[in-house]
Amino acid sequence: MRGRFITLEGGEGAGKTTQRARLAAMLREAGREVVETREPGGEAGAEAIRTLLVSGEPGRWEPVAETLLHYAARAQHVARVIAPALARGAWVISDRFADSTAVYQGAGQGVAAATIRAIDAASLAGFAPDLTLILDIPVADGLARAAARADTNRYERFDAAFHGRIREGFLAIARAEPGRCAVIDATRPLDDVARAIGEAVGARLGVTLPA
Repeated sequence: MRGRFITLEGGEGAGKTTQRARLAAMLREAGREVVETREPGGEAGAEAIRTLLVSGEPGRWEPVAETLLHYAARAQHVARVIAPALARGAWVISDRFADSTAVYQGAGQGVAAATIRAIDAASLAGFAPDLTLILDIPVADGLARAAARADTNRYERFDAAFHGRIREGFLAIARAEPGRCAVIDATRPLDDVARAIGEAVGARLGVTLPA
């Protein structure tokens, strides 16, 4: 029986990596095999592309070239990690997926939505998450959290207006696809965020998770 594919999305500093681990632990306690992964990356070739994308100055790449790099990494990731895991019945939780490209390169950097949709269709042939959890946090709060981390990346160095477009882009996706997306208030304490995520996963995907 096919596993389930859950993605965590949101701006910088929203807590996606932390909450991915918390959700994975709940699912494992409920008896599921879980694969935790991330984008860009999650597979050897995709991780090599990640290094190109997250290092250097904000203007390093032309936006369309950057979009293509993300999808090159994603095609590897899906074919070699995500799809095989789902086929054997595992649940996969990814820190970012295609919505991040739609938002960061689309809403943030101005690549036309039709261009991104065409690249997505050619690369993934309709493959999409079963559930997307959008961790929402005000831009200033998220950037302050991100700045406190040791491993800052290129995207955190874009200006505040860019990050404002990112937040609005994710919320627009949630409004357009309410059946797939759930917005989670990420300003709350970690335990409260984890609890809200567990409730959303339980309600949407029909699994009983530990409190």
